[in-house]
Amino acid sequence: MNRRSLLLTAGIGTLALTKGAALAQATEVPQIAIVAKIGGIPWFNAMDAGIKKQAEALKVDAWMVGPTQADAAQQVRAVEDLIARKVNVIGVVPNDAAALEPVLARAKAAGIKVLTHESPDQKANDWDLELTTVAAYGEAHMDLLAKEMGEEGKYIVYVGSLTVPLHNAWADAAISYQKTKYPKMEMLGDRFGVAESLDDSFRTTQDQLRAHPDIKGILTFGSQGPIGAGKALDDRGKAKSVALVGGYSPGQGQKYVKQGIIRGGFIWNPMTAGECLVQVAKMLAEGKEPADGMELVEVGAVKVDKAKRLIQAQKLESLDKANIDRLVALGL
Repeated sequence: MNRRSLLLTAGIGTLALTKGAALAQATEVPQIAIVAKIGGIPWFNAMDAGIKKQAEALKVDAWMVGPTQADAAQQVRAVEDLIARKVNVIGVVPNDAAALEPVLARAKAAGIKVLTHESPDQKANDWDLELTTVAAYGEAHMDLLAKEMGEEGKYIVYVGSLTVPLHNAWADAAISYQKTKYPKMEMLGDRFGVAESLDDSFRTTQDQLRAHPDIKGILTFGSQGPIGAGKALDDRGKAKSVALVGGYSPGQGQKYVKQGIIRGGFIWNPMTAGECLVQVAKMLAEGKEPADGMELVEVGAVKVDKAKRLIQAQKLESLDKANIDRLVALGL
């Protein structure tokens, strides 16, 4: 074989190897990990079910990482572990948006796509996915609280923690709306960062009822807030005199809403959120960019704001006696 033949053969071999490597890369199953605020509570159990359902439908490897506490440091460590595993996409539902910025920046620097949820102003991410707007969610809850309070009286506000950006944005929207639309209502003190803990919500409600026996309402953003507060109101026989409004996992709060202890609230379906996170993550893993008007599973067409890196849907469920059994039947 002459030199020209040898070079040609070598070139063909190199080309075949290159094509083979490209094909292997193209057919590699995307690795997608979603870091929850806290594992083991009904809200994130439902999200995990949605993640698994859509992972199977889209043929990707997607799973949830659930910290044992609603703690920013645990989320940072979880993201660091995922960077070391070289996953394709990391999704996060932040406990503390600012605390996560450095580690999310490291993930991006490592070539990993970063997708957040419940953190519309998050820095160092690629995209954020929301299933409702801040104003719509906060105002819907305030309208319901005002109705149940007769549009007057004192109320208190709970959020998951003082560092959860979306909970505090909802509270800001609700409080601002109250001052304009319901001037006879009055918020007592400052908000309490207890609504991701049933025990903390229970104790805080007991303390506030003792300190302010004239309270007429409790507005809570965070899935454990209505449950803990509901237990305290039930124990103290205050359910009829204090209106409790907020979002919660339907199965966990079903008995309280049927007893009239929780007057109502609104949620998006966390199972749907999990499905949408996986759908968007697969797009990002494949190098595709979200586009305005694209369709997401269970929510339909969404708005995409590239400047804000925001994927915005609008899909709320009412947490009332008429709807609660249907939501529970869905496994929520």
